[in-house]
Amino acid sequence: MWDPTQYERFRAERSRPFFDLLARIPDKNYKSIVDLGCGTGDLTANLADHWPEARVLGVDNSEEMLQKAQQVAEGDRIQFTPGDISTWRPASPQELIVSNATFQWIPDAVALIRQVKSYLAPRGVLAVQMPDNSASPSQVLLRELEASGPWTEKLKGRARQDAVLPLARWQDLLWAEGLHVDAWETVYLHVLDGDDAVLEWMKGTTLRPVLKALEGAEREEFLAQYRDKLAAAYPKTAQGTAFSFRRLFFIAR
Repeated sequence: MWDPTQYERFRAERSRPFFDLLARIPDKNYKSIVDLGCGTGDLTANLADHWPEARVLGVDNSEEMLQKAQQVAEGDRIQFTPGDISTWRPASPQELIVSNATFQWIPDAVALIRQVKSYLAPRGVLAVQMPDNSASPSQVLLRELEASGPWTEKLKGRARQDAVLPLARWQDLLWAEGLHVDAWETVYLHVLDGDDAVLEWMKGTTLRPVLKALEGAEREEFLAQYRDKLAAAYPKTAQGTAFSFRRLFFIAR
């Protein structure tokens, strides 16, 4: 279950990669745009603001996120629909397909690219951003903790986003579909405010399936141990907590 409030606690930091991606999208007069993994819809609305003549459709599999997104729906111009992006397809080809921090949740990247390419309009554009922070202390410590406690069996097979393909592999998959590719990566050095800032960040994304699998005292013990490990790896300073985060980007045409 997604918690929109928790996810948006670091809204500025989470949104910055989207706007960096937006700046690199060829500025054509798109008429049909789909936002795969639209979340709360705030960034979907930004797509509609950037291309005011387009019809923009946001897709997400979280009922909680879509309930929040309905607050920015606007007639035929901005709409939202439930869907699993690995199987969902629109009624007609789309001129611009955007996905911000969603592709990393889909285990079969080959099938995902083929599925999305199948409804990309001629001369259409696919723009994607995804986190690739699996080598960071926040992810390494989490994997170690999962494998070392009484919760190990419960957490086997949980939904993961810490095994993202290398950027060169994504490029190969896109080339195989006949697409031209502009790919790059960026490491952001966020400075997060508040106590246990990295833990609170992780609660909004990667920890979500862990917290769903654990309950009561066991969940609290897991969080307590993880909190201590993160505090040692990411010490809080007077300026905040420095949190390095790597992200992958590609524009395919």
